[in-house]
Amino acid sequence: MRSRSLFLPGFLTLLALIVLIGLGTWQMQRLHWKEDLLQRVTARIAAPAVPLPPAGWPTLDLKEWEYRPVEVSGTFRHDLETRVYVLLTEPRGPLSGPGYFILTPLETGEGRVLINRGFVPLETASFPRLEGLTVVKGLLRGPEDRNMFTPADESSERLFYARDPAPIATALGIPLAPFTIDAVETLPGGLPQAGETRVNFPNRHLEYALTWYGLAGALLAVFAAFAWSRMRRR
Repeated sequence: MRSRSLFLPGFLTLLALIVLIGLGTWQMQRLHWKEDLLQRVTARIAAPAVPLPPAGWPTLDLKEWEYRPVEVSGTFRHDLETRVYVLLTEPRGPLSGPGYFILTPLETGEGRVLINRGFVPLETASFPRLEGLTVVKGLLRGPEDRNMFTPADESSERLFYARDPAPIATALGIPLAPFTIDAVETLPGGLPQAGETRVNFPNRHLEYALTWYGLAGALLAVFAAFAWSRMRRR
C-alpha cells in the first residue's frame, strides 16, 4: 500500500525531473555554442580585410561571412540615403546617445550594397558627403533581427528601426545586396562616426542551466521529504 500511495507523486516527479534536467542540458549546449560563436567572431574581426565576393550576393552564406572584414569600391548614392534609429550606449568614439546609423547605397560593378557609414546624433543637421570612386573597408553584417518591441518603419521618411536591407530596398524601389557593411573608419569631417559595430551576444546560459538544475535538485529534495513523511505516517 505504501508503494502504491507514492506511485502517482513519484511518476509526476520523475516527469518533472526529466523536463528540468533536459532544459538544463539544453542550456549547457547553448553555452558551448555561444562560446564557440564568440571565439569565431573575435577571430574574424581581427582578420585582414578581403575583397567582397564579386558575384552571387543573394546566395552568399551569411553565417560564414558575418563580421568578416571586407573591402569594396564604388560610388555613394547620397540621394538614396536612409537612417536607422539607434541608442548608442557604449560608443567607441566621442559621440553617444540617441541618434541614427546612416546607411548609404554604394554603386559597385556587381550591384548596390548598403554601407553603414556610422553614427550621428539626433540633432545633426548635415555631415560630409563623398563624391566619386570611394574604397570602403568594413565588417559584413547580416540583416538585424526584429522583435515584438521593434517599432514600425517610417518608410516615407526613410527612417527604419532595424538594419535590414529588404524593407529598405522596397522603400527605395531598388535592388540591394542582402547584407550591409559597417564602415570601420570615420571619413574626413568626423561624421558619421564609424567603427560602432555592436558585437553583443548575451551569454547567460550557464546561469539558466544552473537554475534548471537547481530546480531539479529542489524538486527531488521535496519529493524525498514527502515520501519520508508518508512512509512514517503509515
